[in-house]
Amino acid sequence: MLDQTAATRPAHAPADHPPLPGEKVGILLANLGTPDATDYWSMRRYLNEFLSDKRVIDYPAWKWQPLLQLVILSKRPFTSGAAYRSIWNNEAGESPLMTITKAQTARMADALQDRYGDRVRVDFCMRYGNPSTASKLRAMVEAGCRRILFFPLYPHYAGATSATANDQFFRALMAEKWQPAARTVAPYFDHPLYIDALAQSVERAYAGLQTPPDILVCSYHGVPQRYLLEGDPYHCQCQKTTRLLKERLGWDDSRITTTFQSRFGPEEWLKPYTVEEVARLARNGKKRIAVCAPAFSADCIETLEEINEEIRESFEHAGGEAFTYIPCLNDDPAHIAALCAVVADNLKGWLD
Repeated sequence: MLDQTAATRPAHAPADHPPLPGEKVGILLANLGTPDATDYWSMRRYLNEFLSDKRVIDYPAWKWQPLLQLVILSKRPFTSGAAYRSIWNNEAGESPLMTITKAQTARMADALQDRYGDRVRVDFCMRYGNPSTASKLRAMVEAGCRRILFFPLYPHYAGATSATANDQFFRALMAEKWQPAARTVAPYFDHPLYIDALAQSVERAYAGLQTPPDILVCSYHGVPQRYLLEGDPYHCQCQKTTRLLKERLGWDDSRITTTFQSRFGPEEWLKPYTVEEVARLARNGKKRIAVCAPAFSADCIETLEEINEEIRESFEHAGGEAFTYIPCLNDDPAHIAALCAVVADNLKGWLD
């Protein structure tokens, strides 16, 4: 719908020219996605969209789709649904990722409108599920956004995250008769404010413990090892984040380590695997550990269920005594300030 309160007739246009909304810059945040509910069919729709993405699973369709449709999607919606139910925000009727992304968007909108006024419009979309990228792009165009900054909320670039989000944005642009000018945000894995926000979250967590952990495990979402060999920079960017975090905290190498989680399928993925490494640490005398997830901008199924349940259990079963999960940055003020700084850098030339 056209916003009539902001609509004006273009200068030098005839008197009968329809009003047009005032031009704005759209800032469209994007995250992975979430099922609409935890029942079988909601989970199946979501998993089918996610696991059919060639950026996520790049096997030939003739080989992958029969396995996906006939085997995986017959069983996995039940187990995934149970996992989601264990963390579901029942009060809001949505996943924690949805709740947190809404809060991040609201806080960023307030901060950016304080800086730029009504020249900006801030919203969010999901790569899989709802709200879709196409629907949010369409709403921005209808609201008068002639320039759109698309911001995948992934600190580190990977083909299966940043690239597929951008792909979906570009596909949505293809459907527009009058395309807005567009920019995409590059990874921000080494941005000083992002590193500082991570460090502050670690310092707060450690300050609340009577005895500090023996080691901090930085657990990043994994990808197949093959992707690294094919040129994906994700592994290198994760390692750099850990190094910069270590330097910001003033630690030596013995106090922090990098691992990778969420392995799927028979291929070798980036190592060490978090679920195995925490058990090894426990067996080798590291009885108190903390785990953070720097690659996730918001807590989700992979952090709230996988890290805080499955990975915690692996550590404790191997003899670990104290497991501390440090939440994602979510809508923490330092994180919002970092994200807004990234946006401001990318708006130069559009809004100075």
